[in-house]
Amino acid sequence: MPGIRLIFMSPVLEPEKPFLVCDLDKGDSIPDPLTLFAIPEYDIHNVNEEGLFAIGGNINADNLEESYKWGIFPWFAYRDSDEVYWYCPRQRFVIFPERIHVSHSLRNLLNKGIYHITINQAFPKVIHNCRMVNGRDDNVGAWLGDDLENIFLELNRRGFAKSVELWEGDKLVGGFYGVWYKGVFQGESMFSLKPSASQIALILFCRSGIIDGQRIKFIDTQFETPTFKRLGGEYISYRKYRLLMDGEVCN
Repeated sequence: MPGIRLIFMSPVLEPEKPFLVCDLDKGDSIPDPLTLFAIPEYDIHNVNEEGLFAIGGNINADNLEESYKWGIFPWFAYRDSDEVYWYCPRQRFVIFPERIHVSHSLRNLLNKGIYHITINQAFPKVIHNCRMVNGRDDNVGAWLGDDLENIFLELNRRGFAKSVELWEGDKLVGGFYGVWYKGVFQGESMFSLKPSASQIALILFCRSGIIDGQRIKFIDTQFETPTFKRLGGEYISYRKYRLLMDGEVCN
């Protein structure tokens, strides 16, 4: 349906109320969350602790390129939902490359010297593995369907979405993909065909320090997971997230 409806709880604790904030079909822009988060009546955490930002609107490469520049991402079960759910958590779980934690077991795997990474050399294979490995596409709540996969393939052709591949010799054994913008890698999904392969790919990516000649400021993992926490992930506010992205404050 046209338009994106923001979700908020009124200060007098009335039931959840949606209202139209923009109409993507008419060329409106997705609003800046920093502006909306300053409005007392707009409180996404009263509605959804994971950071539900808005519902509705259409989804295509242009809209996703715009939304990711604000740190807004779609996340919904594509088989079960007729509408797009957009998320923008106020507390972002991120990994700073210089602070990544490497466990003893992962260090042993790395010291074997059998793995290496490449950047954006096999994006179609990476995203398809992220969608299909271990029967993910058949799981309840699967979110990466044909439409979204094809949109990210287009974003990759534009240079906006990129992949990190982990190789053992000439065999692809793991990796991840996401959006690369202003020195921030907004991670979308990972896969492993060998134990801990995606974690090794992330560690080697952090150790590389750069992508397209630009320093990696941090990796946005979107949500906290036990794996990302073990790797040294931490929360920062959305405001700091944006300031770091724009280069206005130092980490």
